[in-house]
Amino acid sequence: MPIAVVLILLVIGTLLFHFLSPWTFTPLASNWSQIDDTINITFWVTGFVFVAVNLFMAYAIIKFRARKGNKAVYDPENKKLETWLTILTSVGVAAMLTPGLFVWGDFVNVPDDAIEVEAVGQQWHWTYRYPGNDGEFGTVKSELVTDDNPFGMVADDPAGQDDVLIFSPEVHIPLDVPIKFNLRSKDVLHDFAVAQFRVKMDLVPGMETYLWLTPTKVGTYEVLCEELCGIAHHTMRGSVVVDEQEDFDAWVASQPTYADVQNTVAGDAAVGAAQYAVCAACHGQQGEGLQALNAPKLAGQEAWYLERQLQNYKAGLRGTHEDDVFGKQMAPMAATLANDAAIANVVAHIQTFPDNPAAPSIEGDVANGARLYTVCAYCHGGDAQGIQAINAPRMQGMTDWYLATQLKNFRAGIRGAHPQDFYGMQMGFMGRTVQNDQSIIDLIAYINTL
Repeated sequence: MPIAVVLILLVIGTLLFHFLSPWTFTPLASNWSQIDDTINITFWVTGFVFVAVNLFMAYAIIKFRARKGNKAVYDPENKKLETWLTILTSVGVAAMLTPGLFVWGDFVNVPDDAIEVEAVGQQWHWTYRYPGNDGEFGTVKSELVTDDNPFGMVADDPAGQDDVLIFSPEVHIPLDVPIKFNLRSKDVLHDFAVAQFRVKMDLVPGMETYLWLTPTKVGTYEVLCEELCGIAHHTMRGSVVVDEQEDFDAWVASQPTYADVQNTVAGDAAVGAAQYAVCAACHGQQGEGLQALNAPKLAGQEAWYLERQLQNYKAGLRGTHEDDVFGKQMAPMAATLANDAAIANVVAHIQTFPDNPAAPSIEGDVANGARLYTVCAYCHGGDAQGIQAINAPRMQGMTDWYLATQLKNFRAGIRGAHPQDFYGMQMGFMGRTVQNDQSIIDLIAYINTL
């Protein structure tokens, strides 16, 4: 009897949870309502079977419980019952599978007027490519992928010159227009998924997969990788922004083409020397840093990282949080650099400074720090040398008190909280794995030994 009561309560609790739970589908923002219908049919079929089987078991336990004087009847064959079970099971399975076949038939047939976008997955970030005005993608090759050519573009392919390259996890698409996402991975299995669009697909190394949808609501939607792709899999986030056509056209026009990237003029260190004069007041004449002014060492840090952080300050992605006191100081200083060329010039000048390791100021349990650093090493490298392809800056020989401060800021959500600071957001997720201040001290003490 107690088992029967438990089964009945299980059924009642499950039904209440399903119908009263606040957790449900995210609002649909694409044409794929068929997928919702298919899932709902599956819920009803499996739900009916769940309720029927468990209530039948409870009924059987109560009716055929052991009682004095009763004797069980052995009935190994019951063709009538088996026939009905076979028919009902077949109907149930067909009801679940048939709608999915129709959905799949629509899913694999992309409309002829669909706009094509390439989404590229890599541990642990997304980038995108549009075919440009000629409507044709340029050739790419995996062996050509480098820090300077992250898409693996073939330089002498004329079709690729006008390809629009989006080296950012944020991509824009137009409203009410069919979109085909061509999916490509540069390393391991990934999966491109946007909950509001309902469609998702794996990215398989060595081949190109695809999905398509028609966005139906303007908005910003989070991109997730739904295939376990490594230790930072949960941080592989991005966003798809659905725009009105006019806004989409303006956004695409503002993005660089492959030809633009090839023709980018390198920063002028001589010009940057004059612009660096403002920076020198805090960071030192040789970028050595000055703790008394909360200015970290710049000398030796990689150019791509310095440029990105200066751009983040200018765009408000850093230095705007109310508790980021020192970031707020840096933001107006970065604003003195008028454009990307000025940033490139200053960074080029910083690259001429001698790279003398910063003097350690933090001591801790190095052995514990080494254990903690095994997670950090996946992105920042075994010697904390930094890995540009994973957007992880160098930490080796840099200012330790600054590293400690930033880890605390990431952990507290002071840094990496801006919705467009995708790489800061990643570090926020990872920073929270270092659970207390002593662990941060130990971790930095170990990095000081590298």
